[in-house]
Amino acid sequence: MEIIIHMSDIMIPMVIFFVVGYGTVSGVKVYETFLKGAAEGLKTVVEIMPTLIGLMVAVGVLRSSGFFDMLGRVLSPVTDVAKIPSQMIPLLAVKLFSSSAATGLVLDIFKNEGPDSYVGMVTSILMSCTETVFYTMSVYFLAAKVSKTRYTLTGALLATLAGTIASVILAGMLV
Repeated sequence: MEIIIHMSDIMIPMVIFFVVGYGTVSGVKVYETFLKGAAEGLKTVVEIMPTLIGLMVAVGVLRSSGFFDMLGRVLSPVTDVAKIPSQMIPLLAVKLFSSSAATGLVLDIFKNEGPDSYVGMVTSILMSCTETVFYTMSVYFLAAKVSKTRYTLTGALLATLAGTIASVILAGMLV
């Protein structure tokens, strides 16, 4: 076990040294290539910044207006049957758009319900097995200039549903 722990400590530096060494042996100007990639990355950040700001503002407005709380109350009869705590509805909705805003809701849930409660367990598992669907699609498709998304949204929403169901089942097994 000690060996595995020490291997994990040096794995990332080993990968970096391998990439730099392989590039050098192959005749690639490693530093210049790195700078070129960093410059392209900065251009991508500038291109997607308006999308990021728009998503953050929209989530902030919906959260502050009380819309998410109302949504949780309206959907609670359905979620109670599925054993999904009503506090999860705002979290699920926000998580589709912004992981940072969802983290704020997670902290609220932990403060009110406790991290070891059923709701806290579902929250923890849910945050690790769902994705910020609309954020990811808008940022990466914009950066890659993808215009035909085909079934991406459907697949991503189905994966989120599967992650939500798995969260409820796993938390039920843990509590």
